Amino acid sequence: MTRREARAIERSAVAEGRRTQRTAATADRRRSHSTPKGWGARRAVVAVFGSVAAVGFLAASLAPVVTPQIAEANQDPSQSTYATAADEAQLFAATEKGGSLAALATVSYEAELRTPTPTPTPTATADADGEPADAPAEGGESGEALPAPYQPPAPYSGGGAPAEWMAAAGIAESDWTFVDYIVSRESGWNPNATNAGSGACGLVQALPCSKVPGNGYDPVDNLRWANGYATGRYGSWASAYAFWTANHWW
Repeated sequence: MTRREARAIERSAVAEGRRTQRTAATADRRRSHSTPKGWGARRAVVAVFGSVAAVGFLAASLAPVVTPQIAEANQDPSQSTYATAADEAQLFAATEKGGSLAALATVSYEAELRTPTPTPTPTATADADGEPADAPAEGGESGEALPAPYQPPAPYSGGGAPAEWMAAAGIAESDWTFVDYIVSRESGWNPNATNAGSGACGLVQALPCSKVPGNGYDPVDNLRWANGYATGRYGSWASAYAFWTANHWW
């Protein structure tokens, strides 16, 4: 049912109520000429009941019409809150004021529109050097330079013999036998030997290879480091040899 049809039914109900009141008033006037004054109170009661009946009739007529309209407005996403409130106010005014159409014209509405406050966009503040305060320093958050990535040493290709390498590394000739025993079992005197699992490298299989100053694959650098390792950890090459034979590592 359209709004226009609902208003037509509303006007019809109001007119019917007015006709009922006029009929009751006419009947009262006629009875007043032919009945004693004692009936005055009864006529007043009848008039009141007539008015109440007219209001009830109006409410009963509007309820089936306006209620579906309000429900339809609630289900329709395009129906605004303002229009829904208007329909409800019209029904309330019509019921409270005896269905008077003039009462509907006195109903006013106010709608409050709230504009959401936008969230301020944070701005970066600059420090004394003109850089943003929250910008990370060059080289990392702490300002320290990042260490260079580890570069594996280049393979050795210079040639030579074990005796020459041990002499160049500063190993006493009296220890060469112990050195030969250990190196023969660790790398087979291959300067470029590498353990695929651990990464140990060179003649004595230094672990990690980066421990060796210079080039871990260079035989002289490798043996020079091994000489300090043997004497520093075991006290001598002889003690290092004894530990190796007992444990098969050193």
